[in-house]
Amino acid sequence: MLLKKEATLNDNSYYEASVVRPPVAAALQGRVTADVGVVGGGYAGLSAALELAARGYAVALLDAKRIGWGASGRNGGQVIVGYAGQSAMERQLPPDDARHAWDISVEALQLLQARIAAHAIACDYTPGYIYLAVTPRKARALDAWVHHLERAYGYAMRWVGAADVRNWVASEQFHAGAFDPQSGHLHPLKYCIGLAAAARDAGVRIFEESAVIDVLRGDQPLLKTAQGEVACRFVVLAGNVYLDQFGGVIAPELMRRIIPVGTYLIATEPMLKQRADSLIRHRAAVSDTNFVLDYFRLSADHRLLFGGADAFSGATPPDLVEHVRQRMLAVFPQLADLSVPYAWGGFVDVTINHAPDFGRIGNNIYYLQGFSGHGLALAGMAGKLVAEALAGQAERFDLLTRIRHAPFPRGAWIRTPAIALGVLYYRLRDLL
Repeated sequence: MLLKKEATLNDNSYYEASVVRPPVAAALQGRVTADVGVVGGGYAGLSAALELAARGYAVALLDAKRIGWGASGRNGGQVIVGYAGQSAMERQLPPDDARHAWDISVEALQLLQARIAAHAIACDYTPGYIYLAVTPRKARALDAWVHHLERAYGYAMRWVGAADVRNWVASEQFHAGAFDPQSGHLHPLKYCIGLAAAARDAGVRIFEESAVIDVLRGDQPLLKTAQGEVACRFVVLAGNVYLDQFGGVIAPELMRRIIPVGTYLIATEPMLKQRADSLIRHRAAVSDTNFVLDYFRLSADHRLLFGGADAFSGATPPDLVEHVRQRMLAVFPQLADLSVPYAWGGFVDVTINHAPDFGRIGNNIYYLQGFSGHGLALAGMAGKLVAEALAGQAERFDLLTRIRHAPFPRGAWIRTPAIALGVLYYRLRDLL
């Protein structure tokens, strides 16, 4: 189970060490009633709860651990436009609908910034994002993608050629890049805690340490925990890879549509501001364009946060800190003198085609999953879309439910080796 694999992965998180959490919310006891029961206290669940409360719905939100305990409190902090499965969506949708879906992802960036401003969420938001190519072949592919976005969607990025790329990122590793001024980065756990505070202020009842172990379906669904239950008219499932991790498989039909992918980060000791500024122009967030990618950014207190070593097999890499540190030093060898006091990780939910997986079970249970590494902005937008759908304006939600998803193979004995073999193929392609 994931919980055993990640038992200590969040014990040394820079994010947890740099926030002051509010007191733990009381666990659910006895029976409560609500219009909507939300399962999961990450970006998607909190966003749905916040939007629904603003529309006048009574909302109860249940989280098995604490707010932001999962991917929403552990991720790389990168606020990215678009979809990881953009090409799959373009294959499946007519051009006008693909444009509409793209515009939803742009709105997701705007929504995140609007929420930060409206609710005074202090989460170190910094604009700017750079995509970097590590080979000439990947530079050509990146250039083609940038031109495609401008032609198809009117979305402009700034091209960073080979002669200029080292002025943007102080590394010899990269051949070219593309700068997106609309994407950016933030402290993900601060943002998540801020969303929870906004939801509470809007009237949402939040229960922590309240794992949902069963969902009784029907015209009046019932969410059951070990010590209580929520009777409601609608359910929003936003637990992603953790829905089946706490004593009950509450939506088995969803589990084969996603897999958990481990992602791991380190944070260096703080640098002098001038040294940190010299590494990345505009202090933008950065990722390369490999299939299994490296991503990094500077924190508000001048640390380098570096992520990589994604594990599609579900196994945490041995010597995790040194493994990721060596990846960092391959990009920035000039940081060899810095210690690495923090290292942590967790699991994100990924679909086969990397496109998001939204939908309904029956007519009153909605689910949001499969963000595939783009969840920081997109999961917040997903909450808005599901609130629109519940309120009778389902066009935008239904647009994304039209994306078809193949299931992953059944059984760990074939599932994990098959996925690992596929990832190995793409790792080899990354070297060309």
